[in-house]
Amino acid sequence: MESRVQTLSAPDSSTIAYWTAGDAGPWVVVVPSLGRGGRDFDRLLSDLTAAGFRALAFDPRGIDESRCSPSHDTLHDPAADLALFIEQLGDAPVHVVGHAYGQRVARCLAADRPELVRTVTLLAAGGLVAPAPEALDALRRCFQLNLPQEERLESVQRGFFAPGNDPAVWIDGWWPAAAAAQSDANRATPLDDWWAAGRAPVLVVQGLDDVIAVPANGHALRDRLGDRVRVVDLQNAGHALLPEQPEAIAEAVVAFLSEES
Repeated sequence: MESRVQTLSAPDSSTIAYWTAGDAGPWVVVVPSLGRGGRDFDRLLSDLTAAGFRALAFDPRGIDESRCSPSHDTLHDPAADLALFIEQLGDAPVHVVGHAYGQRVARCLAADRPELVRTVTLLAAGGLVAPAPEALDALRRCFQLNLPQEERLESVQRGFFAPGNDPAVWIDGWWPAAAAAQSDANRATPLDDWWAAGRAPVLVVQGLDDVIAVPANGHALRDRLGDRVRVVDLQNAGHALLPEQPEAIAEAVVAFLSEES
């Protein structure tokens, strides 16, 4: 299913690692969560290719195999990296799926370069309604790699997983320097620059137990943008979503993309 890891050269001479899956069908480009890499999407990529799509995943700057500097000024910069991938595919517009921080980048791309984006799928669609301070504290502690593993597991559980779901599957894969740079870029970008996701049709898939991108965010987006937005609320899912409810996510995403392709 998966091709070998390849690299894309950015205009600043940085190289960004990516890989593709699938032999034919519409393209889907996926964008990972804060300080995490594209391997979080492995299961979804498998489901997408089984459904007749091609997919591209990548490690953002400073993460895993993309060892270049993670520094960005605003969300418009990682959105420009995303545009480079889509332009390289040569088959725009494409479907874009972003998780957590990645959905902010996806929405920024859809606003900046609407001609490149067919649809936007938001997994954990935060941005408008703020989380509680204790949820943000748990998020920060996930990136403190010097903490005892038991403490980090407890933070991953509180910040990312619904009660009863196993956080051990996400104990690894955290890149603190990249997360700090991404957070700086997010804070430097006005909400109005990206929140409405341009003019693309939008699917929101959100966990009802998400304490970071609280479900009110997806509902507010639907209320403001109307029929452009569809919302799927998932029981027994928190901010992690992808390892918690892979079948339900694949079902919702494949149905939406198939209708919009």
